[in-house]
Amino acid sequence: MKALQIKNLLRVGAVAAALAVGGVAAHAAPGGPGGHHRGGLAAAAPGMLFGGHLLELVNATDSQRSQIEAIFKAARQDLSGQHETGRKLHQQLVTLYAAPNVDAAAIEAVRAQISAQHETASKRLSQASIDAARVLTPEQRAKIAETLKKRQARMAQRRQG
Repeated sequence: MKALQIKNLLRVGAVAAALAVGGVAAHAAPGGPGGHHRGGLAAAAPGMLFGGHLLELVNATDSQRSQIEAIFKAARQDLSGQHETGRKLHQQLVTLYAAPNVDAAAIEAVRAQISAQHETASKRLSQASIDAARVLTPEQRAKIAETLKKRQARMAQRRQG
């Protein structure tokens, strides 16, 4: 293989790696109740616990629903800038990987920023889910937990079968 072809192949591989890493940053975008989110598990997990159909299952009152909606709306507002920041970090990675010389220190610095962004989103969404859980009664939370355990068991069966 010619040196130019190898260089191009390495460049394409580097960009692919950057896209993969950058895609993770996009998954830190904030979500909301009911799993209506744009951001993967970091955003979905709390929303899955308090989604509309689960709130129906536990007969949540209108007051409870309103409170939970407000909690996740505030979390989304708190994290609203993260999506654009994640996009910019992703672009930085693409640029760094496409450069003639790979700067490992610069790539590591951007990776650390992405990691910090994920941590911030995770903490905020965790707090929102705690606040939402406190709106429900212990019985309602137990029923949601039971439903989620059954769902996990079904998903595990599908993966095995």
